[in-house]
This record gives sequence, C-alpha cells and structure tokens, in this order.
Amino acid sequence: MATYHIETYGCSSNRGESREIERALRDGGHRPADGPEDADVAILNTCTVVEKTERNMLRRAEELSETTAELVVTGCMALAQGDMFAEADVDAEILHWDEVPTYVLNGECPTVTPDAEPVLDGVVGILPIARGCMSNCSYCITKFATGRVDSPSVEENVEKARALVHAGAKEIRVTGQDTGVYGWDDGDRKLPELLDRICDIDGEFRVRLGMANPGGIHGIHEELADVFAANEELYDFIHAPVQSGSDDVLADMRRQHRVEKFREVVATFDDRLDHWTLSTDFIVGFPTEDDADHELSMDLLAEVRPEKINVTRFSKRPGTDAADMKGLGGTVKKERSKAMSELKMEVVGEAYESMVGETYDVLVVEEGTGDSVKCRDGAYRQIIVQGASDRGIEVGDFLRVEVTGHNTVYAFGEPVTADATADPDAVDDDSAERDERPESTVSSA
Repeated sequence: MATYHIETYGCSSNRGESREIERALRDGGHRPADGPEDADVAILNTCTVVEKTERNMLRRAEELSETTAELVVTGCMALAQGDMFAEADVDAEILHWDEVPTYVLNGECPTVTPDAEPVLDGVVGILPIARGCMSNCSYCITKFATGRVDSPSVEENVEKARALVHAGAKEIRVTGQDTGVYGWDDGDRKLPELLDRICDIDGEFRVRLGMANPGGIHGIHEELADVFAANEELYDFIHAPVQSGSDDVLADMRRQHRVEKFREVVATFDDRLDHWTLSTDFIVGFPTEDDADHELSMDLLAEVRPEKINVTRFSKRPGTDAADMKGLGGTVKKERSKAMSELKMEVVGEAYESMVGETYDVLVVEEGTGDSVKCRDGAYRQIIVQGASDRGIEVGDFLRVEVTGHNTVYAFGEPVTADATADPDAVDDDSAERDERPESTVSSA
C-alpha cells in the first residue's frame, strides 16, 4: 500500500500513538493521501470515553469502510469493544496501535514510490536512498508498484542528507525497499560507501539504516559491519527480516536467502560490535508452512534473540503467486501467531530488563505522552524520560541517562546530571484533554 489516511479521536495519548504510526508509515515509504477516498488504507484511531462517543466512532467507521479501499480500526474503543464493529457489520481490521504499521506493510518491503523525497519530521530526517528492489517474493504486491531497484548516486544522496542536517535533522533515517541492494542497478554495492560519506557530514547527529533483506546485505555484511564499528554516528541497529526459520518455506516465499546466510550476518555483527540491536520479521501461517516449519521459526527466534521482532500473520495479496496457494485455516495462523508473539515478548522483555541499572548516551528524538520524551540509545533502543520540561530537556538534545525500569518493549531512564523529579512509572492523566474532533497527523517537509 502506498497511500494512507489517519483520523484520530480522543486524548493526547491517542494523538501521540497516531504520530508514531504515521512516522513508521512514512519511514517505510508510504505517503499521506488527500482524503480517505484517495487512500489505499484508512486508519481510525478511536476513543470510547462516553456512549455518545461510541456511537460517533461506529458511524465514522461505517462511513470510512464505504469510502476507502481498506479500513483499520485501532485505539481505545477498538481494544475494549472491538466486537461492536463486527456487530455493526463494519468491514475493518481491529488492531492494537503497535500492530498497525506491521499490518499495513503485510510483511512486504517498504513502498518507496517514484515521487519519494527527503522529509524532515521534527528532528528526524527521512532519506529514501533508492526505489524498487531486486527480489521477487511470492507474497509481495509492492514490487508491482515500484519495479527493480533504481539508485541515485552516492553524491546525490549525501547532498540530500547534508541538506537535512543543515535544516535541523538530528537523526537521519536511511530508507528504501531494500537498502542492502543500493547501487546494484549500476553493478556496484554502494551502501557501505554511502553510510561512510553520510557520517562524514559536519554536525552532531545519528544515522539509522532502514530495512535490508538478508539476501541483499549478505554479500557486503563484513564490510558493512566494519563501517558500523568505525562510525559512532551510526546507530548499531540492523533490520534484516528473515521471515521464516525454514529453508523450505523461504524457497516457497522466493526469498533470496536461506537461514544460514541470516545466521552469518548476525554472527558478523556480533563479532564486530560490543552491543547492537537486531530487528527482524517473521511471517506466520504461510500457505506451505507446516508445524515443523513453524517450530524451526520459533527455534531461530529463541536462538538469535532479536531485540525488536515483528510478527505478521500471512494474508493473501491480490495478483501475487502466493494468493493462488491453498491457505491455512485462520485458527492455525492465529495459534501460531499467538505462540510466536508470546516468545517475542519474553525475548524482548529480557533484553530491556538487562538494561536496568546501566547508563547510556541517548538522543531525544520526539515528545512522548504528557511531559515525557522518547530517546534512543546507541543501539536504537527506546528509553522514555519523564518530567522533561521541568528539567529543560528538549527534542534534539543529547543526554546521559540511567535506566531505572522497563515496560517490556521500552525502558525508563533518568538523566544522570539532573535531580530525579519524576516517577518513571507515573501515568499521565490527561482525560480532561479528550476531544472528539479528529486531528490531522500529516507532517510536512
């Protein structure tokens, strides 16, 4: 999907969740539509504070389901009273906030369209370095929209990155359908050179490399790991979606890698970096996945223990070869997804638990709920600092924090140079700010 429309109702917490969803979609190359009727997917972030609000949410969901190609409903009403939408015969996917970006991507590569240009969103600069990919995955519809990889020159991308830094970017997100194949259309694997050159730009900033398929980066993984080790501007973070722990399923998916190549990439980064974050994706319930294949995926997850894991249930995309395969039952996919999601939370929780009591240098990348800010450490792990305004902390600041606790998928931190004036476990009560009017969450360049 290339275009989206988001409507947000309710409190400031909901508005913050929508901004996070939007940022993830933009980071994946998606772009806002002019309205729901022009969108490939509409996202309704709901409130359920009173009965009147519930009726308004149902009515708006019905309207959106009739005017847009696909509707996702999330937010408080979706989570607390999701059955009401089905009872009202609303054709929608009911999801938790965190599940929305993964659902929209559907296990596919990000969609970087021909008109994609750098975007500055707060202090985050999004830099699409190429369009298209070199893969032919049997389940992916994105390739029909973008075609084969088309890579602007290193110099052109460096100039775009420099412009973002000069415009105030403190974090540059290097994106593409598959960043690992950047330059392949010219017969040269240029990603390590590009990252080196971006890191040489004058200024204080960080660089995050976007999704790179294991098959794309395997041929350059040693050189790439050396670039990471040599440049402190680079977050020690790799997003390499393995999708399955079974070579048979990977073959049916027409992925360009097998499990051993993925393991070799992981082992090389383990060897070169003291600590880094592995992000990966799994598709559960692919039509040819049997119980043994699923167990291989579970075993691989437990073995490599990524700190960020996206679990997606397979769904057929029109026009793809996988859409013609005889699918698995919804119950099977649901059970496998539940089992893998439970293991995911265990693995990720252990990773964040190990951070408690440690001290990290972080960049404040955006505002959070209430008076909190969201920060990233050198391995791109999220650390929340509360009481920001009282401490004079602003987006774009570099801090040193001690991790005091965690909430499974992110940590809480206290600045080590300031008095601890906020309770990291406190919950901001902004119920007085509830508003039933939708808020536009579209950022502009």
